[in-house]
Amino acid sequence: MPSIRKPQPKSQKEISNGLVDPYVSPETGQSLGNPNTQTEFNQFSANDQNGVNFNRSLQMSFKDDTTKPFTLGLQDIDESIMYYFQNVIRPTVLQNGVRIPVPVIYGSPERWKSTQKDGYYKDKNGAIMSPLIMFKRDTIDKNRSLSNKLDANTPHLYTSFKKTYNLKNDYSNFNILNNRIPTEQFIVNVVPDYVTLTYSCTIQTYYVEQLNKIIEAVNYASDSYWGDPERFKFKASIDSYSTTVEITDNTNRIVKGTFSIKLFGYVVPDTIQKELTAIKKYNSKSQVIIGIETVNGMSEFVSSGKKKSSTSFPLTPTSGGGGENYIDPVTLAYLSTNIQKLGTFNSSTTITFASGWLNSPIGLPTTSLNNFSIFCNGTLIENTAIISFTESGGITTLVISPSLLGYSFNSNDEVIAIGKFNS
Repeated sequence: MPSIRKPQPKSQKEISNGLVDPYVSPETGQSLGNPNTQTEFNQFSANDQNGVNFNRSLQMSFKDDTTKPFTLGLQDIDESIMYYFQNVIRPTVLQNGVRIPVPVIYGSPERWKSTQKDGYYKDKNGAIMSPLIMFKRDTIDKNRSLSNKLDANTPHLYTSFKKTYNLKNDYSNFNILNNRIPTEQFIVNVVPDYVTLTYSCTIQTYYVEQLNKIIEAVNYASDSYWGDPERFKFKASIDSYSTTVEITDNTNRIVKGTFSIKLFGYVVPDTIQKELTAIKKYNSKSQVIIGIETVNGMSEFVSSGKKKSSTSFPLTPTSGGGGENYIDPVTLAYLSTNIQKLGTFNSSTTITFASGWLNSPIGLPTTSLNNFSIFCNGTLIENTAIISFTESGGITTLVISPSLLGYSFNSNDEVIAIGKFNS
């Protein structure tokens, strides 16, 4: 029995992927698939041929999200001019003692051609529409002096804004959790393409007085930001106006004015390339864990056996015997000790510190100069400039070489040592 399911049209992404010819390796003859999608066979192609690195953690869905991906097209810019004419400038004229609003229309190719041919615009009944304002978009110039996303296929510059609420924070008592903060969610968008658009505008009225009032209102609104305050606003500039009065035999008297609007806008398109390569939203880090790592002597100070007390710090369980590996508390305390001591001036080459050193646990190297960092007036003293750094009777003595260090100590210097002091 044939299927009665209604066929579903392909999405724009499916159509675009279907037009891509898969890459065939000349060595193996194997097809690596569509380079825009990552599969088991085209992982190398997607990452290395296009330079696109897919990170699953950044592929976050907008399902049930009240905030949608940000896009801004040329139609939105056209609508900002229409909105400003109709809601802010609101041009009006006096005709037969009555103030009437001036209609504003967009000059589609058919309307503009009719206006250019006849010299004025007519309605569908053939009557001249006057007064009237008509505008159309002429040119789009890319403004490269502001910003650039460098490479559209692999954008690296983004703009972002933080959402006031994140669903990941539902039903979590953050006062009980240790070292954990609420996550913040950010909506990300690529850097827009800044453009300069030019619009041609035509005003037609019956009288010069009516034209003057409209031009005065439009000129006052020049060099301001046009658009809907709840959506987008762009700076508009008008430099000059031209006016003509047309009176011919057996025709109506038409007063016309023309001017150009230069609009500084930006475009964020809704394209397949942006959806495949750009980040759309991400979450902030909720917890940062910093641990202690060591390489030398690991086998010596990591003991094996059952955990003796609650003060032991478990690592990974052993493979047998029911025991587990743990770091001895004494070793952990030694590794985490960093005590700062202020030195006392003895001579131009010698400084003393009123403290001894901690003894290193079994398995770790003996405490030495390598376990300390020494600073003079905030500048690190390299170990190569130190002749000796010794401890005896609870006193630590530092001796430096002025020729290697480049200077000698004086009584006003502040010398600080940070390391494995015992108190």
